[in-house]
Amino acid sequence: MEHNITLITTIAAGFGLALIFGFIAERIKLPALVGYLLAGIVIGPATPGFVADIDIASQLSEIGVMLLMFGVGLHFSLDDLLSVKRISLPGAVVQMSLATALGAGLAYWWGWSLGEGLIFGLALSCASTVVLLKALEARGILESMNGRIAVGWLVVEDLATVLVLVLMPPLAGVLGGTAPAEGSAPLWQTIGLTLLQVSIFIGLMLVVGKRLLPWLLWHVAKTGSRELFTLSVIAAAISIAYGAAELFSVSFALGAFFAGMVMRESEFSHRAAEESLPLRDAFAVLFFVSVGMLFEPSILIDEPLRVLAVVAIIIIGKSIAAMALVLAFRYPLNTALTVAASLAQIGEFSFILAGLGMALEILPAEGMSLILAGALISIALNPLVFSAINPVSKWVLSFSELARTLERRTDPFAELPMSTERKFLEGQIVLVGFGRVGKLIAHALDEKGIPYVIAEQNREIVESLRKKGIPAVSGNAADPVVLVQAHIKNAAMLVIATPDSLDVRKMAEIATTLQPDIEIVVRTHNEEESMLLRKEGIGTIFYGEEELAKGMTKHVLERFSPV
Repeated sequence: MEHNITLITTIAAGFGLALIFGFIAERIKLPALVGYLLAGIVIGPATPGFVADIDIASQLSEIGVMLLMFGVGLHFSLDDLLSVKRISLPGAVVQMSLATALGAGLAYWWGWSLGEGLIFGLALSCASTVVLLKALEARGILESMNGRIAVGWLVVEDLATVLVLVLMPPLAGVLGGTAPAEGSAPLWQTIGLTLLQVSIFIGLMLVVGKRLLPWLLWHVAKTGSRELFTLSVIAAAISIAYGAAELFSVSFALGAFFAGMVMRESEFSHRAAEESLPLRDAFAVLFFVSVGMLFEPSILIDEPLRVLAVVAIIIIGKSIAAMALVLAFRYPLNTALTVAASLAQIGEFSFILAGLGMALEILPAEGMSLILAGALISIALNPLVFSAINPVSKWVLSFSELARTLERRTDPFAELPMSTERKFLEGQIVLVGFGRVGKLIAHALDEKGIPYVIAEQNREIVESLRKKGIPAVSGNAADPVVLVQAHIKNAAMLVIATPDSLDVRKMAEIATTLQPDIEIVVRTHNEEESMLLRKEGIGTIFYGEEELAKGMTKHVLERFSPV
């Protein structure tokens, strides 16, 4: 009896070689994903020996994209997205336009047509959300201000790319490809229908899904079955993503993202994230393996200069454009570098754009090979680009007078108003970060009538707080100027509630230098970090799970203590 085991062999070969090459990469101090990409090249059609099924691998990687975007939706609320709209919306549109112009200009120099250059440039302009999420999660900054800006930026890019994908077929004839069939709808009608479909989907998710998905999780959780709960989470992610693509012409990735974002309203959102994590990690590996399978190594030998030019646009051109835009919005240099590093790669949407371009006979086969080469190299180098953020920031600030001037420039929200009451300037609490934890702390301080000043990187949040009469300063509290403007010298306590823990030591050092007697309270994310900070004697450390255990223990002991 003949059995078709193509799926099994593809998964077995992908996981097996990814494990081997990933382990080797880690041992030689390279990111594991470099090993995953190499595994894909080994089992791809461009190398001798066993060749896995590319179509199956591609579908498996799509599931990985769905689950990863669903996972980030579980950690990224609509409020987070709206809080960065003023920078992510114009920033993403302008950056994509500049990157597209660079790619199109390069293609025109090579002798390509305008249509070929336009599609080529668009494919180079959109970064991979999957790669970004892995990079932010690995550094523990996904929920930080910098992380929210980067994710919001890429979500806007994804929305713009979806619109491009819908407009490409009716515009194919104009761009030099296959013209649309007779009787096709006019362009204005296609655009209007696309916007209507996306709006209906988002509206349904925010109105109906926001109530239905938490209700579903609640009833499944009441059964007490872990298997059913995990199944409900995975089924919701994949089914909504598929339905969004089929019914509303929304990409799988964006459909899954909005599913996760509305499911976040449930009290079981953290459990949903944990239950889906193993599958997300497993299918993310297959995503990188599938990218490696598409790569043609011969392009590196046949067209090395063109490959270098493409990589330069992706890593240098896009990064410089993004950094300039973020600085123009008066965000700190560290935020600009984080966003720049986030965009210094391309991924899944680039492949989709290039594939549709080839199907419509707009993009030549060489264009697809160059895009894949650029994707492979940029994805492999992206972790190194992220690791260079802090050294580059320190070097630029020490070397460039312009960079120091930009850091010191006048910002209406960088200092407290002259009308600030004296109670907020002496003996107050300086609260760093106004996220979920910061809001809870501020609310408790308001109830007790305790004065405080907030230091927050998001200028939009600071502006909103000022309108409510809450004293707040904009900037990174690891910068001495920010804490000085918050009057740390006269403060009674510094409370660090931001999820970005990389600058905790610097904040504590600045605070104790300016106010030796100040009390410092720090929020941490893991046991190892909390133990390290305690050994260094940096104030009072609060670690989530530990404090939860203490609170529950206290309640139990009080309940059973003798009267």
